[in-house]
Amino acid sequence: MKFTYTGIRVRNMDASIRFYTQVMGMKLVLRERMEATGGEFAHLKSPASAQRLELNWYPETSPYCTPYSEGAELDHLAFWVRDVDSTLRDLKGKGAQAAVEPFSETGYRLAFVKDPDGIWIELIGRERRRRP
Repeated sequence: MKFTYTGIRVRNMDASIRFYTQVMGMKLVLRERMEATGGEFAHLKSPASAQRLELNWYPETSPYCTPYSEGAELDHLAFWVRDVDSTLRDLKGKGAQAAVEPFSETGYRLAFVKDPDGIWIELIGRERRRRP
């Protein structure tokens, strides 16, 4: 078996695509309607990764459109970055909301931002060694 993608439900497809492409730097590779559900899905991909993110949207009349509990459907997504602190500054400059400011843990540097639906996105990178 091979893990292929992570799917998340979104409330506004256009806003979510904008966030993941313009703020997180992903590329939209596919966007289609789902005839059976009346919904829509989109696949996005980071340039340096084969892993895909699938966004799923359903209209209120669809049986798949259940009440949304902000951020509770998914624990978090993670993006490996070269420098967590500068990446977070860049994302904030593009309008991302920080959920957790950068901190260090066991040789790694971490921070979290939120997407438009409140899902946490982890930024993870190697701890940078400070020169004396």
